[in-house]
Amino acid sequence: MVMNLQVRDLMYFAKVAELGHLGRAAEALHVTQPALSKCIDRLEETYGAALFERSGRGIRLTDAGRLLQERVRLVERTLDETQREIASLGAGLSGLVKVGAAATIAEFIMPTACRVLHEEAPAVVVELQIGMNDVLQEALRKRLLDVVIGPLGAHDETLVQIPILADDVVVAASASHPLAGKKATLEAMAKCGWVLPAQSVATRQWLEAVFATHGLPAPKAAVMTSSIAAVPRLIAETGLLSFISRRNLEAGRFTPALVELPNPATTMTREFGVVHRNDGYLSAAAQRLIEIVRQQNQAVPIIAPRRSGSQRRPA
Repeated sequence: MVMNLQVRDLMYFAKVAELGHLGRAAEALHVTQPALSKCIDRLEETYGAALFERSGRGIRLTDAGRLLQERVRLVERTLDETQREIASLGAGLSGLVKVGAAATIAEFIMPTACRVLHEEAPAVVVELQIGMNDVLQEALRKRLLDVVIGPLGAHDETLVQIPILADDVVVAASASHPLAGKKATLEAMAKCGWVLPAQSVATRQWLEAVFATHGLPAPKAAVMTSSIAAVPRLIAETGLLSFISRRNLEAGRFTPALVELPNPATTMTREFGVVHRNDGYLSAAAQRLIEIVRQQNQAVPIIAPRRSGSQRRPA
């Protein structure tokens, strides 16, 4: 009975925290405002800290309140994940698989993998989120994703990282760029403007380190974007340089044409792989998707996952 009361109080707290107003939260929960106030009082007594403070006509979370809100959200996600896991035990290859994928993977790997999985298990739904690797791995840690397929990172005890293929990232420009078809030195590249991702993205950090090692200023970002899909058009329209997967250039589908500016110093070899939490449950459908991706690329034996994401160069 006490446990039920605590769980209810936490759920009520979550609604108040979401709306920032006791009256509106009471209406949404179909309880009286005094009852909701008592709920907050009980929690503050239990945790020994104020959870809210007044802000104008509403209320806002204190530092303690924000911490509790984060933990309640984690509990909600864990309960949702547990429900999915238990349901999947008796359902076999069915249910929802939440996959995060780098843009290159989404374009060149996932279409075939999804086709094979759908042919084998039509009841499986793949929810595909495409984004930068730092964002995807953070979502994985927060249990918003089951699996991430993208560049492998540094060793992390909380994650299992399974290599599947290698990929080169190179400097690219429009075919009409002054450096196209010429020997593009670092000094010449340093004088150009660039289309780059945020500074938190590992590929940009690696590129900046290359220039710094040679005593040159970091590439100057004239445009910053988190959309890989937008980069080719931006390069073509602006005459800027960028740093993208060679696979995109080899596909030869961009108009106007894009070309590589070959330079060993600015060619970054990275490993792509499958990443999942080492403490997380993987449904039969998620395990089968991972197996399909690995078989499709044949980079490593299927029985040889590793827990370290070390590689020759940062991803």
